[in-house]
Amino acid sequence: MAWNEPGGGKQRDPWREGGGGGPSPDLDALLKRLRDAMGRLFGGGGSGGGGLWLAVVAMVAVWCAWDSWQAIDAQRVGVVLRFGKFERLMTEGFNFKWPRPIEYVISVENKVRSLSDDVRMLTRDQNIVQVNFNVQYRVADPQKYLFAVRDSDETLKEAAESALRQVIGANDMDTTLSGGGATLVGDTQKQLQQTLDAYNAGITVSAVNFPNVSAPHEVKEAFDEVNNANENNKQYVNEANAYLSRVVPVARGEAARIRAEAEGYKAERIARAEGDAQRFTLLASQYKASPEVTRKRLYIETMQQVIGSNAKVIDLSGGKNILYLPVAPGKDAPTSVGPPVGALPENGKEGR
Repeated sequence: MAWNEPGGGKQRDPWREGGGGGPSPDLDALLKRLRDAMGRLFGGGGSGGGGLWLAVVAMVAVWCAWDSWQAIDAQRVGVVLRFGKFERLMTEGFNFKWPRPIEYVISVENKVRSLSDDVRMLTRDQNIVQVNFNVQYRVADPQKYLFAVRDSDETLKEAAESALRQVIGANDMDTTLSGGGATLVGDTQKQLQQTLDAYNAGITVSAVNFPNVSAPHEVKEAFDEVNNANENNKQYVNEANAYLSRVVPVARGEAARIRAEAEGYKAERIARAEGDAQRFTLLASQYKASPEVTRKRLYIETMQQVIGSNAKVIDLSGGKNILYLPVAPGKDAPTSVGPPVGALPENGKEGR
């Protein structure tokens, strides 16, 4: 049954002895007994005054011995404050200091830190881009880092966004999304460092990165189509340039061949014309010297050229000569002998 449940007579009070209605303990007597025990412990007798002071002095001595040393590791720098004012810096290892509250040490990491954020920026051509940036930095001056600005990390974040907005705002969207990555990173880091130096923030920027620069997700599909069109345009231009590089040399070679053939044909025709003219000149001189002989020779040569390749045989002797008829290659000679084929009798008619 609970102590405060009704029934059973009087209510049960747990603060009274035996759980019943006995008298409450005397707190003053308890404190007196505790003070007397401390006095006997430190040799102060029953009064306890001297022993208490001795205890206090011992506790202060232990506190001073324990709080007068500060260990600083290799990746940290200790900033010593004396009564709240900057006093000095502590390097790695064990360092002596006045105990608190005289001197207080704030440990600051000097390793490379990282800050990331995702913001929307307005470009020069009034377009919005989604920029995910990352800033890597380290504390160069712990005193300035702690006391020059109110919140160094928040100041760095605001300064990074400001520098990024200034750089993005000076470039159009196409440059931001594609072509100007290295330039944008370099300009942003330079502008950010200048801003932090003006604030005396004690921060050195190691690197600025843009892991992702894209259009906002509300219009991402439309921008993807534009980017695909640009890529297709570049592809077609490259294919056209490749075709140009392949076809133009062939056309130039063909033109050079035709030109060479024309030059050769020209030289041939000129040489042949000059040879014919020279031959005609020589023939004219011979004709003047002996016209009849030259005329007959020309006649014989002309007839030889005309009927030399003719299959018909013409006999101008009136059948008095024995003619051997030409036989086509691959055919046997005729077995019977008859009148010459194609021979003309004296009456001028062709023999049958």
